[in-house]
Amino acid sequence: MFGPGVPAVLSLVPDTFTFAWLVAILFAASWLLDSRGLAVGRSIAAGTWALFGLFWLSTVPYFAFEHQSYVESILALVGVPACIYAGYLLYNGRASLFTLTRAISIMLFIYLPFETIPAFSVAGVAFPEPRRILIEAVATQTGFLIDLLGYAPERVASYEGYDAAYAWTLDDGHTVTIHVVLACTGLGSMAIFGGLVAAVQAPLSRKLRALAVSLPLIYVLNIFRTTFISVVAGNQYMQWQTDLVLAMFGATDPYRVSFLISDRIMSQLLAVVALIGITFLAVRELPELAVILEDVLYLLTGEEHDLTESLDLPREPTNR
Repeated sequence: MFGPGVPAVLSLVPDTFTFAWLVAILFAASWLLDSRGLAVGRSIAAGTWALFGLFWLSTVPYFAFEHQSYVESILALVGVPACIYAGYLLYNGRASLFTLTRAISIMLFIYLPFETIPAFSVAGVAFPEPRRILIEAVATQTGFLIDLLGYAPERVASYEGYDAAYAWTLDDGHTVTIHVVLACTGLGSMAIFGGLVAAVQAPLSRKLRALAVSLPLIYVLNIFRTTFISVVAGNQYMQWQTDLVLAMFGATDPYRVSFLISDRIMSQLLAVVALIGITFLAVRELPELAVILEDVLYLLTGEEHDLTESLDLPREPTNR
C-alpha cells in the first residue's frame, strides 16, 4: 500500500501465477477423482499439498524483505511444514482433510482471476482488468472516509497506473504517497471465507447466512483499515522510535515509519484478531465449518479438538 515498486506476492518468481493455478487445478482434480472413488485422488492431493508448501516457502523472501511484514513472513513459514504435514496425514488416511483441500482449491479459483486476468475487449467493448475495478472501488470508498474526517489529500495515479493513490503534502514540503493495491482490498480474506463456506456440505440457506456475516464485515473493516493507514501514514502521526522501527524492518526512509507501525504492526495484528472473531460468527451460522477448523488446529498442534463441544455448536443443526 506504500510506495512504488512493490510486486504482488504471486509475481515473486517467474511463472508463479502458473504455479498457483497448477496447485488450484491439481487440488480440484484430486477432489473430483476422490469423489469418484478413485484412490489416485488421494495421492494427487497429498503431492499437491507438498507443492503448496513449496509455494509458501517461495513467498518468504518477498514477505520478509520486500513487503517487510513479520506477521505474513511467520505465517508463510508456518505454512510450509503445515502443508507437508497435511499431505502426509491425507495420504495416510485422514480423509477429512479432503474438505480443506477442496476449500483451498476454491479459494485460489476466487483469488487468482483478480491477479491474472488482463484488460480485454469483446465486440469492440473494452473491459478493464478485474483487479483495477476492485482496487479503484476501494480507493474511492477510502477517499470518501478520508474526506469525512476532514482531510483533503490529492488523488493521483498509483504506480500501477490506476486512479488509486493519495498524495499527502507535509508541512516541510515532502509528499507522502499512499497506494491502494490488491492486498488492500480484503480480497484474500474474502476468498478464504468463500472457499471454506463453499467446500462444506450444508444447506444453501446456512451457507448464505455464513457469507452474509463474514464477507460484508471483512469488506467494511478493510475500508476502515485503509483509511486508518492512509491518514496515519499520510500525516506522519506515528513517528515513534524512528531508528528502532527502521532497524526492525531494514528500512532507511524515515517518512515510512508511520506506515510500518500502522500497517505492518498494528493493522496486521488486528486483522488476525478480526478474522478469528469473524470465523466464530461464521461457524455459529454454519457449524459444518468446525470440521475444517478442527483439521487446521490438528495441523498446528498435533492434538484433536472438538470445536462443536467447545463452542457449543449444534451437532445436528436445526436452523435449516
